[in-house]
Amino acid sequence: MIFLWQDDDYRALSLSGRVGFSSLPDQLVKKSVSQTFYFSILCIGETGIGKSTLLNSLFNTSFDDPVSTHFLPQVKLTAQTYELQESCVLLKLTIVNTMGFGDQINKEDSYQPIVDYIDAQFEACLREELKIKSSLFNYHDSRIHVCLYFISPVGHSLKSLDLVTMKKLDSKVNIIPIIGKADSIAKSELQNFKNKIMFELDSNDIQIYQFPTDDEIVSERNAIMNEHMPFAVVGSNKKVQIGNKMVRVCQYRWGTVEVENENHCDFVKLREMLICTNMEDLREQTHARHYELYRRCKLEEMIHRDMASIHFTFDCVNPIQSIHRTVFIRGEKKSWCFFDCCFVLFCFVFKSE
Repeated sequence: MIFLWQDDDYRALSLSGRVGFSSLPDQLVKKSVSQTFYFSILCIGETGIGKSTLLNSLFNTSFDDPVSTHFLPQVKLTAQTYELQESCVLLKLTIVNTMGFGDQINKEDSYQPIVDYIDAQFEACLREELKIKSSLFNYHDSRIHVCLYFISPVGHSLKSLDLVTMKKLDSKVNIIPIIGKADSIAKSELQNFKNKIMFELDSNDIQIYQFPTDDEIVSERNAIMNEHMPFAVVGSNKKVQIGNKMVRVCQYRWGTVEVENENHCDFVKLREMLICTNMEDLREQTHARHYELYRRCKLEEMIHRDMASIHFTFDCVNPIQSIHRTVFIRGEKKSWCFFDCCFVLFCFVFKSE
C-alpha cells in the first residue's frame, strides 16, 4: 500500500472539452425521486387540543383518528404509517400520537413513555447499522424527525408539565412549539402570549428547532419565520365554498375562521416551514445531531462493557488471531465487526506503551 502526501492547496485546471460530471446534480435528483422518503411526526398535547385535525389540514387528507379518552392510567403512544404520493415523490409518513398526555392526576412521569419510544427508534436504527450485512438503503426509518408540541391556549403561560417534557426531549428530537386552537385567543392578546412562551423556553434553556439560516435561498424567509414562533394554528375537517374554491374553515356563531387565511392564524406559515421548506433539514438534523448523540453514548457504553469483560491474552505476533481466539474462549454468540477488532487492537497498543 502506497500513501501519497496530499497538500492542502489545490490547482484549478481548465477542461478542453465536456467530461460529463456536470450531470451529477441531475443524477442525484433522479436517484432521490426513485427512492421512498420517510418522515415521522410526533404530536404531543392534551386530549382534544386538535392534533389529528391539524395533521389532516396540513397534508390535505383524512388520517385515521384514534379514539380519544381522558381515563388512560398512563400516556400511550400510537404510531400509524401512511403512504402519500405527490407528483413523482413517494412519502411514507408516520404519525405518532400521545394519548392521555396530561390527563393523569400524577403527571410526574408523563414524559417517560415518549422518551422511551424515541430511544427505541434510535436503538432499532443503531442495531441495523451495526449488522455485518446492513441494509440501511431499504431500512424503514422510524426515527422521529419532528415533534409538534401543542400548547394549550388556556392559561397565561406554559404549564410545568410542558417545561419538564420539552426539557427531556430537546436533545432527542426537533421541537416545534405551536399554540393549538388559537382561535380561542383574542388577537390583541396573542402576541403577548407568544412572547411569554418564548421567554419561558429561553429561561429554562429549552432548545427548540430553529429554521436554518445558512442557506442563501431560504435564509431570509426562515429568519423571519423564527420570529413568529410559536405558531398559533387552527385546523378543520370542514370545507365550504368561498368564492370559486373550497377552503377549510371553523364556523362559530360570531364568525368564520379560515384555516389558510394568514390574517386568521399561522397555519400557512407552519405548513410552509414544516413541509415545503425545511422537511429535509429536519431529517438531516435528526440523523446528524440527535441520533449521533444517542449513537455515541450507546457505543461508549458498549465499549466500556465489552472492555471490562475482555481478558487481554494477546499474541504479539498475530494479534488479530488472538482477538478471535479470545472471543471464542469467551463463548459469546455475537460476531465482532472489523471496528470492534480495531478498537481492541488500539487498546492493546495503548496499554503496551
